[in-house]
Amino acid sequence: MEESQATESRNGGGDSNGHSLVGNCREWLWSALERLRCTGVGFTGELAKIARDDPRRVVYSLKVGLALTVVSVFYYITALFDGWGSSTIWAVITVVFVMEFTVGATLCKGLHRVLATLVAGFLAVGAHLAAQLCGEKGEPILLGAFVFLVGIHGHTYAIQRLDSATSAATFSRFIPEVKATYDYGVLIFILTFTMVAVSSYRVEDLIEFAHQRFTTIAVGVAISLITTICVFPIWAGDDLHKLAAGNLDKLAEFLEGMEYECFRENSTCGNLEGKAFLQVYKSVLNSKVREDSLCPFAKWEPIHGQFRFRYPWSQYQELGTLSRKCASSMEALAFCVMTLQTSQYPEASLDLCLKIRATCKAMSLHSAKALRELSLAIPTMTMPYPTNNDMSMATKAASDLRTELSKDVTLMQVSHVAVVASLLSDILIQIERITESTSNLARLARFKNSERARSAVVINIED
Repeated sequence: MEESQATESRNGGGDSNGHSLVGNCREWLWSALERLRCTGVGFTGELAKIARDDPRRVVYSLKVGLALTVVSVFYYITALFDGWGSSTIWAVITVVFVMEFTVGATLCKGLHRVLATLVAGFLAVGAHLAAQLCGEKGEPILLGAFVFLVGIHGHTYAIQRLDSATSAATFSRFIPEVKATYDYGVLIFILTFTMVAVSSYRVEDLIEFAHQRFTTIAVGVAISLITTICVFPIWAGDDLHKLAAGNLDKLAEFLEGMEYECFRENSTCGNLEGKAFLQVYKSVLNSKVREDSLCPFAKWEPIHGQFRFRYPWSQYQELGTLSRKCASSMEALAFCVMTLQTSQYPEASLDLCLKIRATCKAMSLHSAKALRELSLAIPTMTMPYPTNNDMSMATKAASDLRTELSKDVTLMQVSHVAVVASLLSDILIQIERITESTSNLARLARFKNSERARSAVVINIED
């Protein structure tokens, strides 16, 4: 009987362990499914946010899908496939690598790919013909030497000459100017030369092989360009144009916020934490990377809209540099203002503080008006209204401030306020340079005098 009870006890324990194991597995499975669901929801939310931030990204994705669908037809049509053979897949691969967000970027990469393939194909065929002169045993050795020469680090001067391109292709990618503009072309050159040169040892008709590769790549580039330009084109020039105007708007917004929150008679420079106007300059400081990427691609784009041939795109980079310098001074000013609001000053300095505040108010107000006028001139592509009145009033206020500070013996007691005024004076100098740069852009780009266009933009902004 004791043995029977022991047996039942062991069986019961086994059942308990089994139920526990099943429960643990079920719990782990539900936990894994919940994590998978959360990941899916988070990923979907991220995609939705990206689409809301810039709906053109959705359009770009659809355009890539359309281009791939069109180029895949060439692979499915028997007549075309028989003519190109397995090289047809290079048309599909080309679309994947060449299709970019903007027209300029697609055109740049497409032409680089075509030219690099053409030059590398000619050189590879020449290398094959030269290697054949060495006989059956010497041919692979010489071909290997040619391939090695393409990949080695050559002299920097050699890559500047087309006839010496095969001696330093890889090394050229380390040169900043080449990497910034021609890196993709150099990479395709290395790839094409190596493939054609190596394949020449086994391929009977090398000319046909090189021709198939070039024509399929040209077809892929053509489909990419047609899709990019004809289906809801996204122009790098438009983005660069809007970026410049937006940066000036943000600089003006900062100065308007300073005038309203810090320099008015009833303002106390109270709690400024979290104020939006103290943060807008940061996006201007971070605009260099986007600006430098858009400008080269804008130069590749054909005539479109109001952007004519040989449009002065480089002037936007100069204007962007000046805007970032001004934003840098604003960053220092924001820090001083945040420090100033916690400082206390003796009564003897109260009059001087009020005078400095009034002067800073005038400088901020008139400088902001000048920037608003310049930011309105760029999107309307009209000559900016003369800002001499606002700038002269701001300059006069700065001059009066320097005179007041130079003769007041209590300057050391209000050093923080004096620093704020000094930084505003520096910002004023930067705005004068921005004004000159914008005027140069308007002159070089031949902006028009159009009251109607400016009025329409003002109405849109108010709406």
